[in-house]
Amino acid sequence: MTIRKLLPSALIGAVASARSMTPMATLSTARLAGRDTPGRLALLDRPLFKYGALAMGVGELFGDKMKSAPDRTVFLGLLSRVMSAGIAGAALAPKGEEKAGAAIAVATAVPLAYLTLAGRKQAMARIGQTRSGLIEDALVVAAGAAIVALSTRSPQD
Repeated sequence: MTIRKLLPSALIGAVASARSMTPMATLSTARLAGRDTPGRLALLDRPLFKYGALAMGVGELFGDKMKSAPDRTVFLGLLSRVMSAGIAGAALAPKGEEKAGAAIAVATAVPLAYLTLAGRKQAMARIGQTRSGLIEDALVVAAGAAIVALSTRSPQD
């Protein structure tokens, strides 16, 4: 297995470092659009999961702008990143390499959560919480959507 084949898993882990629910929301959107992931996960085909992940992704985008929003590095924030990155990393890994994809996504998401938090705090000091959050949202959602779009395929492909 070459590391290049696990690159989508690492990249989606980077997305999870900044927005824990975005990997799941982008995967859910792809599945709702009829796209297949390389890794096989039955969870992705459950309606409750697909619509729940979308709702949580949208909710996170709004909640992040609140003054009471906790740092992404608190225990529950890191736990949600581990879970989301693991599931998304497995889904984007080649078939049979789901465990490796999950591991590399988690190994990317957790340390980068501290780095993305530091960057966000610097941006907040310069331009405020809402503006910095909206810019981060745009970058992270675009990255997540691009990674998932390039890593999934329609069934007829």
